[in-house]
Amino acid sequence: MSRVLKTPLVEEDVRSLHVGDVVFLSGVVVTARDAAHRRMIEHIQSGKPIPVNLRGGVIYHCGPIIRRLDDGRMEVISAGPTTSSRMDIFEPFIISRLGARMIIGKGGMGGSTIDAMKRYGAVYAAFPGGAGVLAASKIKRVVGVEWMELGMPEALWILEVESFGPLVIAIDSSGKSLYARGSR
Repeated sequence: MSRVLKTPLVEEDVRSLHVGDVVFLSGVVVTARDAAHRRMIEHIQSGKPIPVNLRGGVIYHCGPIIRRLDDGRMEVISAGPTTSSRMDIFEPFIISRLGARMIIGKGGMGGSTIDAMKRYGAVYAAFPGGAGVLAASKIKRVVGVEWMELGMPEALWILEVESFGPLVIAIDSSGKSLYARGSR
């Protein structure tokens, strides 16, 4: 059985998700990779606001491929997940300070991120690797882009999605993980 969630996510809904649940998302998702995470932390530590509101939000570890159409709109060609462990050093700070409720990626995350998810009510959802075109087909429009000077894959892409998934809850807010040895 799968669930459909709409952003912004509320803590009660996120805490009701369990490892193995399948979720489809509608609403706004923000992509962020290494450079964007570093910049978010720099902004927070220096007292500068970040250009997106992540409270109740979703961060997708993704470096999308996007092209500008003749009419000026942007089209997402591919939006497959990138390896999340690279963002593991940043994510506890992002979850605790910015209030993100869901992280999407591939390959899982480590202990300090799992601890932050337990404490603040967040989950990690795995998107199938190799399915970048499927992900792109669920993106209805590019709402905006921030920090483009970091390059296309590293910029913060603000995307409106509809029935984005399938997402498998791989780490839940109780700390259970599909990636942990012996976990069920």
